Amino acid sequence: MDGRHLESSTLLPIAYVPIPSSAAGHHPSRCRTNARLLALALAAFCLLALAAFLSGDRTSPPPPTSSSSSSSSRVAFRPASRGPSDGVSEKTSGAFPTLLSASPSYPWTNAMLQWQRTGFHFQPPKNWMNDPNGPMWYKGWYHLFYQYNPDSAVWGNIAWGHAVSRDLVHWDHLPLAMVPDRWYDHSGVWTGSATILPTGQIIMLYTGSTNESVQVQNLAVPADPADPLLKTWVKSDSNPVLAPPPGIGARDFRDPTTAWYDPSDDTWRIAIGSKDGSHAGIVIVYKTRDFARYELVPGVLHRVPGTGMWECVDFFPVAVEEGPAAVEGMDTSAAGDGVRHVLKASRDNDRQDYYAIGTYNAVTNTWRPEDEGMDVGIGLQYDWGNFYASKTFYDPEKRRRVLWGWIGETDSERTDLLKGWASLQAIPRTVLFDTKTKSNLLQWPVEEVEKLRMSSKNFSMITIDAGSVFPINITGGTQLDIEAEFEIEKAALATAVEADVGYNCSTSSGATDRGMLGPFGLLVLANGRLSEKTAVYFYIARGTDGNLHTHFCHDELRSSSASDIVKRVVGSTVPVLDGERLSVRILVDHSIVESFAQGGRTCITSRVYPTEAIYNAAKVFLFNNATSASVTAKSLTIWKMNSTFSDPYTTQA
Repeated sequence: MDGRHLESSTLLPIAYVPIPSSAAGHHPSRCRTNARLLALALAAFCLLALAAFLSGDRTSPPPPTSSSSSSSSRVAFRPASRGPSDGVSEKTSGAFPTLLSASPSYPWTNAMLQWQRTGFHFQPPKNWMNDPNGPMWYKGWYHLFYQYNPDSAVWGNIAWGHAVSRDLVHWDHLPLAMVPDRWYDHSGVWTGSATILPTGQIIMLYTGSTNESVQVQNLAVPADPADPLLKTWVKSDSNPVLAPPPGIGARDFRDPTTAWYDPSDDTWRIAIGSKDGSHAGIVIVYKTRDFARYELVPGVLHRVPGTGMWECVDFFPVAVEEGPAAVEGMDTSAAGDGVRHVLKASRDNDRQDYYAIGTYNAVTNTWRPEDEGMDVGIGLQYDWGNFYASKTFYDPEKRRRVLWGWIGETDSERTDLLKGWASLQAIPRTVLFDTKTKSNLLQWPVEEVEKLRMSSKNFSMITIDAGSVFPINITGGTQLDIEAEFEIEKAALATAVEADVGYNCSTSSGATDRGMLGPFGLLVLANGRLSEKTAVYFYIARGTDGNLHTHFCHDELRSSSASDIVKRVVGSTVPVLDGERLSVRILVDHSIVESFAQGGRTCITSRVYPTEAIYNAAKVFLFNNATSASVTAKSLTIWKMNSTFSDPYTTQA
């Protein structure tokens, strides 16, 4: 960049060149629509102003006190549903797994809300963001488009935000790429994917919600392919290029994938998620030669009964045989011996991203999982916490596949409006097949994140006795990169014949639920008296068959004193092979905690909102709440992380 930026409060302009109105088809008058929207906006403003007047000044509420629970300013907040009535998954903050129930609003202070904004995760300067769209590398720049409301910190009026980066961690915000200004995307420019053809041409396919809320697929291309920043986009006069086929609901046809090439008939193929009449999640495939005309491929690529609507489907190859190819990503069109395909779907039912690894047959248009018991929607997840609507892209510059994921808020919508923004993107992750277990993927933060590491502290051979907590000499622990290895007492493992056979992270009481061999790990974003803490921990259970089962969990239940947020225990089992130590990497960035166990076999993301464990009061502890085993932290390294300070970009002097 040229180093000249706008202030972060500056509105992002629109840099979209509309196609001639004659190509737009018949749609309602924009003047009448804008007038109605203005009237609705004014009415909403008046209601908000009245609510603010009735509830008192909430811009700088007083700090919480022991009597604050009886204050008349702490009114119960009942959120409204956003998204399902428009044909997409729930988009209201706090909807995990259902809408946050009515609860008194916590008296957040400005200092608390300002602290929640992250230092090195991607987020726009303000307002609402959700799904990552069309990520790519082009002419030396990484591009990220995303679902964005330019007007508010709640979902609605969805356009495409756009940002560029040289390194996937430092970002500059560009003007909006596309806005909902045609009948075929009148109700929203929804999720899409980019395909870069061998000629270098960029094809952007996206879902539009029409003026009658029908989901259709549309084509857009850069106005100037010579511009490496791709600042301006043109919607095709062929739009919509696809409408729901027979048997598919008008609101169940969205989120086209990146295309892959099929040499057998010289066509490109795309996949789209949906559901059938019996509530089975399905993927259908189209083929095309020009991306304007399509043919539906007979049958379905895959179907799993009872899993409901599949959105944000992704489909890509991975190398499964050990060797140089196994440590690199693969182009989306790669095929052949030693290649399997990952099919991923975002389940509308529970807002989790599921994947499975299997075999793709282009001739029969079918994909079959290697393990039917771990099929899409019922088995493995990218992330067992707050992570949804993810999308990968192939980075030819570094020969890797990179995964983006939307991290929503778990506080209340009312709080989001107070702070003026909502949602993050997860740290981009590389994705590889695990050639050791041969059953799962490995996800790991892109290597560029390590450039943000500053000062570090190293610890080793710290023994934590059963039922104890060990403080780590770290202050201001709000932006950290932590790597740790643990070893549990071998004698305790040998004598634990049967321990907690039915243990499950999500049904447990979290880090306070003591067992013979766990929980143990780290407490991050903790205050000195441990009334607030987020636990990242392992829990080992030995079944009656004598096999050990290692669980990896996040306990959010005591992450905040506030009650108007969602707090859960989340996690899953993690494969641990003979001779391996238990290892974890944790990225702490204010209100987000991302953890990667055993090299990224199991990943968990949490949004947390402490009220006391913020700024310099945020601390780190080792803990062991097992009843019968001591644990040794064989190594522990903690780096403080620099901020990235993404800015809007301008060419103005």
